[in-house]
Amino acid sequence: MAEETHEERVNRELIELLNELRVALPGVQVLFAFLLAVPFSQRFAETTELQRDTYMAALLSTLAGSVFLIAPSAYHRIRFRDRDKEALLLISNVFAIIGMVFLAIGMTAVVFLVTDLIFKGITTTVVTTLSAALFATVWFVLPLARKAS
Repeated sequence: MAEETHEERVNRELIELLNELRVALPGVQVLFAFLLAVPFSQRFAETTELQRDTYMAALLSTLAGSVFLIAPSAYHRIRFRDRDKEALLLISNVFAIIGMVFLAIGMTAVVFLVTDLIFKGITTTVVTTLSAALFATVWFVLPLARKAS
């Protein structure tokens, strides 16, 4: 099999990145929609200041995650046919990683909020800590450890 050219590699990597983003975006959109509806529920008025602050952190983190995960598509549309695919790929990779960080923060905050509404106390602490550790390990530590080896 012949080696791929630099241009073919960049095209393949860009397609791979865009396909990965297609997997992440529906989850972000569902979470964002859920968060937009939360303040309109009757029980939201009963939340504590910490729960409302956590809600706001979740909402803003999910918003930022959405912005960064959608940014490669917007960037590509604006720079379409500028013959700058490698720069697009590099910035889109950074956008995707930042988007995943914000998404992990937003999802962890939602886990805290829901768990705190239902259980409070130690259960909230344990579940939220385990959720954050799961995101950190699976999304960041394992790939970085593999890259380092």
